[in-house]
Amino acid sequence: MVQVVEDVEIIERVAALDIGKAEVVCCVRVPDESRSGRGAGRGQHVRTFATMTRSLTDLSDWLTGLRVTRVVMEATSDYWKPPFYLLEAAGFDVWLVNAHEVKHLPGRPKTDALDAVWPCKIAERQMIRASFVPPAPIRQLRDLTRYRIDLIGDRGREKNRVEKLPEDAGIKLSVVASDLFGVSGRAMMDALIAGERDPDILADLARTRLRARIPELREALTGHFTDHHGFLLSQMLRHVDHLDGRIAAVEAQIEDHIRPYADTVARLDQIPGIGPAAAGMTIAEIGIDMTRFPTAAHLASWAKFSPTVKESAGKTKGSAATGRGNRYLARALGEAAVGASRTNTFLGERYRRVARRRGKQRALVAIGRSILTVIWHLLSDPDATFNDLGADHYDNRGSTQRGLRRHVNALHALGFTVTITPTG
Repeated sequence: MVQVVEDVEIIERVAALDIGKAEVVCCVRVPDESRSGRGAGRGQHVRTFATMTRSLTDLSDWLTGLRVTRVVMEATSDYWKPPFYLLEAAGFDVWLVNAHEVKHLPGRPKTDALDAVWPCKIAERQMIRASFVPPAPIRQLRDLTRYRIDLIGDRGREKNRVEKLPEDAGIKLSVVASDLFGVSGRAMMDALIAGERDPDILADLARTRLRARIPELREALTGHFTDHHGFLLSQMLRHVDHLDGRIAAVEAQIEDHIRPYADTVARLDQIPGIGPAAAGMTIAEIGIDMTRFPTAAHLASWAKFSPTVKESAGKTKGSAATGRGNRYLARALGEAAVGASRTNTFLGERYRRVARRRGKQRALVAIGRSILTVIWHLLSDPDATFNDLGADHYDNRGSTQRGLRRHVNALHALGFTVTITPTG
């Protein structure tokens, strides 16, 4: 319900939460039923609840009794999730808002109660915007894809430790073998752990193409590898194997959760640089319902793939940096942009053209935004299909049209009237 007071649209019954780890302070603003008529004011109620589920249920019942329709809360660490999910399930219109937009005004006292009152006042006047929170199935998929990224990062760090440890013993295996965790490299490390120290025997464990470099392997495997190094290496390899198993288990869960979106993944997979993994991660971060983003520009702005605008007194300020957005989405789009840059497609040619003028980093951001724009159109229209314009698009159309405009404008400046007639 909406009531209009002095031409200002007011949310009639609204609540705001200031959430901590142990307590949540709730401020509710509703019509003051003790006063009636044109001069009726607003009633304000502030109560504190524990963050345990039973107390949050009491909070939900209290808000229901006051007939609150919208509840806003600041994104505070992960503490916002329990009250958000519980109130969402209870049927409230729950908004998660950016902490920057509800920052308390300077010069005023700061308490938990006032931190709840202030967002409640600006929320009832609709002076804040809701942040994007995907529906529950997408949230579950997002948890899995993000956890996989974290596990892959942990595995990469442990593999770096494995590579550095033999250096302490004078073993230079990584200089000769490009992949320590290949069949040959792993066999040699297992033999070192088992107590083998003879470089000839260790080098003879090489397989396939690495056997051509056995003399170099003998040199690389000559060192002072001790049982101390063997113990550390065994623990590190066990950890890597353990992480491999956990990653495989998470990926199996991701496959189960992504199965309902298989058609969408297949459509996104047509974009150069986007594979099934990147498509799944993109869906996990932005969902499949693009009504939350009215245009592709809105999505690019939310993802921080658009330059910020800072203008005052007619002058543009700042470096036009995009800012920091969703790092998981940025990772997926960045990897897709790198992959697309190596293809003989429109996106690949666009990368090369931008890189020549603006540098490689800006070109990757530009390609990432182009990919995000394509994704928005594919998700907005189920009947839309991806059609590559081709690497010669600029030569066949863009450059030709620009050249024509340049020459025609130059002739107009000299006082000539030009009529363009194609030959052939």
